[in-house]
Amino acid sequence: MEEKDCWKFFDCLRDFNNKTAYEERLAAIGLSVRSRDGKEPGYFPFRELGSFLAQQERVVDTVSYSLNPNHFHLILRQLQDKGISNFMHKVGLGFTNYFNKKYEHSGHVLQGPFKAIEIDSEEYLMWLLGYVNGNIEIHGLGRASGYPWSSYQAICKSIIGKKLSRLSALTGLEFISERFKNLNEFEKHIGNVIEESKEIKASKEKEKRKMRKYLLESL
Repeated sequence: MEEKDCWKFFDCLRDFNNKTAYEERLAAIGLSVRSRDGKEPGYFPFRELGSFLAQQERVVDTVSYSLNPNHFHLILRQLQDKGISNFMHKVGLGFTNYFNKKYEHSGHVLQGPFKAIEIDSEEYLMWLLGYVNGNIEIHGLGRASGYPWSSYQAICKSIIGKKLSRLSALTGLEFISERFKNLNEFEKHIGNVIEESKEIKASKEKEKRKMRKYLLESL
């Protein structure tokens, strides 16, 4: 609904990528449910939160993400048994609770259970890295390189050697560095997948069926 909701979604991606409880995370930065509930403190100890989360064992690596106006995509690498399903359950429940409380809404916010496809080949992984990071442009909603709610810009920073914040939701960056020698290679790959996806979108149904295994949604 608004920019704060997008930031909250990324808070969920970051905060729920471990086995800690909400109360534990608050206690680690000197807050409690009572002091936080319904209020935004004048000073929020982001540095302390980042240090605490960096010490926790992750359940997944979030290799890429894209938060779109009515759906989202994640590329996840499972690090613990049932890590992806547990992580997605916590993210969905946490964001729904936030949304319903804020907007006095009831019931589901996210439509149905999340859909998961196993990445079973290098070819598919490369396609998805382009597809997810270029998704907003594939849908004709803006330029992928300028979109703030995908991992595109963060990945570009990491490729040129800039260290990401401990509060970043993006992890598992070795998947990126192992496959792209420099920023130009990454940006060129994203552009190629965007163009291929647009061609699929404009193609006849017979051609779309050939590419269906690569698609996460209808184009």
